[in-house]
Amino acid sequence: MDYLIVIPALNPGNSLTTYVDTLISKGYGHILVIDDGSRDEFRPVFDALEKKTECTILRHGINLGKGRALKDAMKYYLENFSGSLNGMITVDSDGQHTVPDVDKVAHALDEHPLSLVLGARDFATKNVPWKSSFGNKCTRIIMKLFIGGDIHDTQTGLRGIPNSLIERYSDLTGDRFEYETVMLMDAIRSKTPITEVTIETVYIDGNSETHFHPVIDSFKIYRVILGTFLKYLLSSLSSFVVDYGIFCALVFILQKTDMTQSRLVWISTAIARICSSLFNYTVNRNVVFQSKRGNITILMYYTLCIAQAACSAALVSLIGSAHLPVQWAKILVDSILFMISYRIQKSIIFR
Repeated sequence: MDYLIVIPALNPGNSLTTYVDTLISKGYGHILVIDDGSRDEFRPVFDALEKKTECTILRHGINLGKGRALKDAMKYYLENFSGSLNGMITVDSDGQHTVPDVDKVAHALDEHPLSLVLGARDFATKNVPWKSSFGNKCTRIIMKLFIGGDIHDTQTGLRGIPNSLIERYSDLTGDRFEYETVMLMDAIRSKTPITEVTIETVYIDGNSETHFHPVIDSFKIYRVILGTFLKYLLSSLSSFVVDYGIFCALVFILQKTDMTQSRLVWISTAIARICSSLFNYTVNRNVVFQSKRGNITILMYYTLCIAQAACSAALVSLIGSAHLPVQWAKILVDSILFMISYRIQKSIIFR
């Protein structure tokens, strides 16, 4: 097989040796196992693997994380196999990925040589631990909502990476489990083709061999997915502070004149909104979305602002006519429009 099989391993059992033997018997002649800082008592497993001519061991003196292990494997690939193999296939060391499923990913890479290939599990089967099913469903929904795409198994470790993507992925951020999420986000944002193949759903002893920490690693993953949205939220909140601050300052100043209260409020509101919207536009363009697009974005941004305000007024009036208090209607409508505005700014205006 013209692919490098990459297996990050931390404190693996003897079954890893059997698994590697099966891969070799099926024709996989290039296997790279990364010892990611395993304890000394697991050294015999790696020593046995290192004796196999088809297998190479990379060692980390301390545990650096799955993401770092995969990136080190990519750098090893670029130095030793670039041009001589067709890509690499990443496999978990806990026995979840059967050799026939590795074959499926290899065949999919043959058919789609420019795609990121994912081995997708079926989380509706009875043997799936509830926390794994729940976690994947939540991540899938959140990624689809805030990033895009529709990936069925966002946490799969069985992935086929073609030559065209290896150098790019070797420089992505993340050293632990969040790295695999960063890879998916990069594929979605760069419009890299993603091919999913259905694989067997295997959990051994309720997934007791996993090194995934439900709290710490989930936090890192969601921080990556929601990072841009959280910056967008902070930008909106700071814009409100600017708007309110300027409004109050102008009201304080203009109250000392002979201006009517109605005119005073209109002028203060208009100036405050102009200043806060310019602030929001600048922060969103340069900090939140880090857009390199030209000045056309300011025209698109204000077109969106006008459309959003018009939709808000129309929908609040419509819902209010159904005897729902307009105060509650405005909260509902503006919350939905806030999310729509985020997607439009992210995908169209500041893409």
